[in-house]
Amino acid sequence: MILSTPALDLIQTHIQWRNLINKGSKSLLIPLSENQLNVLVSYIEQLVKWNKAYNLTAIRDPLEMIKLHLFDSLAILDSLSKLDGQRFIDIGTGAGLPGMVLAIIWPHKTVHLLDTNGKKARFLTHFKHLHQLDNIEVVNQRCETYSPDLNYDIVLSRAFASIKDMLEGCQHLVTEEGVFVAMKGTYPQQEVDAIPANYSLLNCQTLQVPGVDAERHLLTIKKQLV
Repeated sequence: MILSTPALDLIQTHIQWRNLINKGSKSLLIPLSENQLNVLVSYIEQLVKWNKAYNLTAIRDPLEMIKLHLFDSLAILDSLSKLDGQRFIDIGTGAGLPGMVLAIIWPHKTVHLLDTNGKKARFLTHFKHLHQLDNIEVVNQRCETYSPDLNYDIVLSRAFASIKDMLEGCQHLVTEEGVFVAMKGTYPQQEVDAIPANYSLLNCQTLQVPGVDAERHLLTIKKQLV
């Protein structure tokens, strides 16, 4: 069978994406299986496709999506693995970042993706069913009114308002021993200063994201037990 030029172009594009993802994951010391690579390539493909109609992300270039979205999400894996959580919720997940990426890499962990935007929730549900990602649950609600059956070990956010708003809006979602993890760009000194007195900043880690020449910080916060 002779493939048409568009088909060949698509194959070459997927190979380019695959090679970039593989290179970036190796630089982060994250081993990916063949299936995980395939699913991450599929994620970029579906994100590009759905973005045209649903406006899931302001980034349009697939290669930039890989660097600014996938690698940004992969860069926190090592830090999260040290927290030993089993139940995660990604607040204001948008197109599934970082939660969808975490769920692909960690199929043995439970990852809930919460967003108020119905179009984004439909995209996440579509991708979950496309690859039978049974460890994912999509929650199309506000965090303040969401009441889960079980609370979470780690409440995670990447682009969700301020740290103070995150803590106040999600305090009912975390287990007694659980933590909040906030992904930020430059060090958010004003947000840190505004953390309520009954919370403690446990750690702030500077991250290096492959192909991204910008500051990244990961803050871990815990509510103090009375």
